[in-house]
Amino acid sequence: MKTMVITKKWGNSLGVILPAEFVKQNNIQEGEELEIILEKKKNVLKELFGSCKSKKTADQVRKEFRKEFDSKWM
Repeated sequence: MKTMVITKKWGNSLGVILPAEFVKQNNIQEGEELEIILEKKKNVLKELFGSCKSKKTADQVRKEFRKEFDSKWM
């Protein structure tokens, strides 16, 4: 079972709310003990940044893309 939740302030603590559909699909009852494994959502752009190596500058890539885009769509 896996779902995405967002933390919310609850007094001096943080809490999460399980979406109703997730609760229904997994037959979760009030007062039931659950084990939660935390995994922060990763920022894909941060992981990709710098991983693509190119000898062209960003401006050159932009100009090439624009030229190709204009020839196909304009």
